[in-house]
Amino acid sequence: MKRLSRPGEGEILLLTASRLLDGRIVWLGEGDHWHEAIAEATRFTHEDAGPALERALAEAEQKEVVAIYEVVAKDTQPPEPVTTREAIRAHGPSVHPDFSYDHAPVREKESAL
Repeated sequence: MKRLSRPGEGEILLLTASRLLDGRIVWLGEGDHWHEAIAEATRFTHEDAGPALERALAEAEQKEVVAIYEVVAKDTQPPEPVTTREAIRAHGPSVHPDFSYDHAPVREKESAL
């Protein structure tokens, strides 16, 4: 297994995957269930993430998910991924607000250039 990312101060690890049924991004939550909303993701310390990742990988086929890996996020409510790539995966496409996921938090629009 690859070496896990080490979160910094005020950061946690989340586990994410792609659901086979429809390709949606999902987050590992309570009871090892996969959820579409990042707000429902279980927060892991570096020490707890390894066993959880191993368990998720072992159950991936049964749970119908692929490409499971950890994401570093700010420990806020809801958690906020620290990288742009993961923020887009969590909140939906960046092309237009109408295309964001229903569960994405409302963000203030940036001023026009």
